[in-house]
Amino acid sequence: MDQPTTVHHESLDPENGNPGKADVERLGRQRPDVLASWAAEVGFVFTVVASLCMSEYFISGFNIVLPAITEALQIPESQRTWPAGVINLTTAALLLPFARLCALYGGRVVFLGGHVWLLVWSIVCGFSRNPIMLIASRAMQGIGASAFLPAGLALLGETYRPGPRKNLVFSLYGAAACVGFYFGIIMGALTGQLADWTVYFWVGSAFVFAVLVTGFFAIPRHLHHEGAGVRMDWWGMCTIVPGLLLVVYALTDGGNAPDGWRTPYIYVTFIVGMLLLCAAVYVEGWVSAQPLLPADLFRAKYMKRVSAFLFCGFGVFSIFLFYASFYIEEVLDTTPLVTAVWFIPLALGGFILAVTGGFVLHRLPGQILLAVSGVGYVLCVLLFPLIPARESSGLSTSHIYWAYIFPSMICGTIGIDITYNVTNIYVTTAMPRRLQATAAGLIVSLGYLGMAFWLGVAELAISTSARSRPDLDLREKYQIGFWTGVGLAGFTLCCAVTVRIGRASAELTADEKYELEREAAQQ
Repeated sequence: MDQPTTVHHESLDPENGNPGKADVERLGRQRPDVLASWAAEVGFVFTVVASLCMSEYFISGFNIVLPAITEALQIPESQRTWPAGVINLTTAALLLPFARLCALYGGRVVFLGGHVWLLVWSIVCGFSRNPIMLIASRAMQGIGASAFLPAGLALLGETYRPGPRKNLVFSLYGAAACVGFYFGIIMGALTGQLADWTVYFWVGSAFVFAVLVTGFFAIPRHLHHEGAGVRMDWWGMCTIVPGLLLVVYALTDGGNAPDGWRTPYIYVTFIVGMLLLCAAVYVEGWVSAQPLLPADLFRAKYMKRVSAFLFCGFGVFSIFLFYASFYIEEVLDTTPLVTAVWFIPLALGGFILAVTGGFVLHRLPGQILLAVSGVGYVLCVLLFPLIPARESSGLSTSHIYWAYIFPSMICGTIGIDITYNVTNIYVTTAMPRRLQATAAGLIVSLGYLGMAFWLGVAELAISTSARSRPDLDLREKYQIGFWTGVGLAGFTLCCAVTVRIGRASAELTADEKYELEREAAQQ
């Protein structure tokens, strides 16, 4: 591989007419200084992308093995959302505090610590003997992911400068999500049908241990972090974290409570959660000297719209993944292995999109890519509720798959993978080094919070409809969930078409742009 080079300050002098264009273009394609050799770079990138792979493993595969777990642990239908969704909830709620810890102690420490925590609780999950133990263990798994996800993304964002090389690395990061996603599905299918469901967690634990050991040796020890002068925002943490937990809990459990939303602990939980979030807005805006969500984070152009797009887009994908798994297995009466095979287009298509994205992101405008992603979201949840009942239509399972499910899987991967690549590169490029960890935490937090929040909303819609119409069958219940996703996907598409992001080409970093502007203002 080529040798790393460094931008000379003179090449960034605005008086040169063309401020370092050749240097910037070259640096956008070359290995960062902090990675001394191609082997060091391969080890570093592998460790970070493999961490995302394992995070996806414990989300996607669990949906496939959940029917077997539900039967083994006798989990009531009203509670089955919790083991699947609680990991997203705890991950989302704690991402911002862990992002601050990245700035305090460095991404390496937080990254490795998160994997140790995930390893311990993944093993505990395998020993679960009742629903409460499983749900608690899954919640603890989410804490580990909330540590290493922003840390890994921040490590990549701080190490690679804007350009084709960064695009390729982030595309590999997105591809790892697809690999972990399908690896989880196939292991969930194999263990759910051919072995004991606990094997799913033993396999995941083994791979987490491998990532932990690799990361210990591959992540450089001298990477930059803020450290001095950075403080934890305890007031923000004590309002944001419980506020998010309580609101999403009320939305998720409101439909299954004894009296629905009239149940006292549901509306009390929701009200207290909203009050805490309102207090968080005040604390972050006027009280905290170093807020977890600084205002500078949203000053980049279109940042607010990109945030809304992430929050809603990941919610659409969560609804699609959760209800598609149950629809295929319970309504179409397929085995876990057949379900895993039917998900191949989603994983394979995502891998192809993620890898090719590294070669086209600097050629196509981000606005077009986000619009395509939005259309994919709409179609992936729209096709499932349009599937006719087999009893009345006489359609074969094969016909239903090729006419409805296969294109839905393709559209689902178009939605989520384009979103992942474009938004990750845009946000990490738009932020200065001091906000890289916070920006990484925000990106992942919006995604996971959207997954937990909107899945709870869809479950609430189903539960409310079931109360008014007790004769609803499984197919009709899942259709309500998908139609909820269609409405959310429509809003997501509207957000996408209003975001005018250009090409992800080689350019100055946010810090270099600020330095040039400061020097120009002084002259």
